[in-house]
Amino acid sequence: MSLAPMIEYEQASPEVRAVYDEIMAARKTDWINNFWKVLANDPATLRRIWENVKQVMAPGALDPLTKEMIYVGVSITNNCEYCTYSHTAAARGKGMTDAMLHELIAVVGLANETNRLANGYRIPVDGRFIPNS
Repeated sequence: MSLAPMIEYEQASPEVRAVYDEIMAARKTDWINNFWKVLANDPATLRRIWENVKQVMAPGALDPLTKEMIYVGVSITNNCEYCTYSHTAAARGKGMTDAMLHELIAVVGLANETNRLANGYRIPVDGRFIPNS
């Protein structure tokens, strides 16, 4: 259960509807997912996060599929069920296969395990890993 109500399009203020309209146009869809509906309780946060998503997730040095797969990996690590499902769906829409998902999850699991070991043992960073050292 959400800590805040979901703001449906019909009940949304003009400010919120404007963001919803941008989201639907950008994603070529006719619905708003629950994440945005809850953020709509604070229109400034809704707008800020949407602007950040447009900027960060736009094509750049990393292609959109790679960005979505990174998002899935971080979401798994942060134990965000909503984001894991949402960005897995987005990655699938950008071409991620079942084999890619399974390999991604294996890498995430390995990274989490080795990160914990390195942190637990407080292993010093090798100077050769640090540029210009």
